[in-house]
Amino acid sequence: MLLKVGSKGEDVKKLQEKLGTSADGSFGPGTEKLVKEWQSKNGLTADGVIGDSSWSKLFGSETTTSQPVANVVIPSSDFKLEKLKGHVPDSVIAQIPDTAAKFNITNPLRLAHFLSQCGHESGGFKAVNENLNYSAKGLLGTFGKYFDGTTAAQYEKKPEMIASRVYGNRMGNGDESTKEGYKFRGRGYIQLTGKSNYTKFAQFIGEDTVGNPDLVATKYPLASAAFFFDSNKLWSICDKGSDEATVTSVTKRVNGGTIGLSDRIKHFNEYYNLLK
Repeated sequence: MLLKVGSKGEDVKKLQEKLGTSADGSFGPGTEKLVKEWQSKNGLTADGVIGDSSWSKLFGSETTTSQPVANVVIPSSDFKLEKLKGHVPDSVIAQIPDTAAKFNITNPLRLAHFLSQCGHESGGFKAVNENLNYSAKGLLGTFGKYFDGTTAAQYEKKPEMIASRVYGNRMGNGDESTKEGYKFRGRGYIQLTGKSNYTKFAQFIGEDTVGNPDLVATKYPLASAAFFFDSNKLWSICDKGSDEATVTSVTKRVNGGTIGLSDRIKHFNEYYNLLK
């Protein structure tokens, strides 16, 4: 891991989101300035460069490793899962057979669409918790409906307070004082969000993800994403084909727009060619 001025790509976007600035994927002087400020606050050498140690300190509590995990057993499957090794983390591949059986992933086309969306939304199957560490500027840009200049300054870099306010009285959560907005913040590869959705998922999966919401991030990151696909009837869109128009349609349902579309198309083609 080495990100510095001139670097581009999805890791830069993830870094920028974490720092609460516009995530354009291009590491310029503005990003460097924010990195230096963060490094100074955290007792690191303020050189404006993100290496492995800085990346781990930034994302250690929010990510899982993207590298193959030793001794992961890949269950037998009708899918050509061995083809995915080296392209998808082993820990993710191991979750596919059970997830596919539970959530109507019945063919390689559906699986390729699903994995490409999960991979992009989670930064390469790394992020399993929603990043809410926004600066005041980031809050106004992303959640302007809930903040003004004064409140943004009061809430910046305070994820629990931010989520409690933004998600309060929504999606089955109580008001801000209950902190349920933070308790039921986004988790999983396609982030399950809100008490109502955690309750529905718990009822389906047969485990108390309301009492222990971290299970969504640690045990069910892939299953919770498939629950989203299944609940929102995305499989019928996936079934339309392997063309870019279909990937675009799926992306709009997952993302609400077409952010990262080229990356999603690239990985869909990669996975589908391996699986079909």
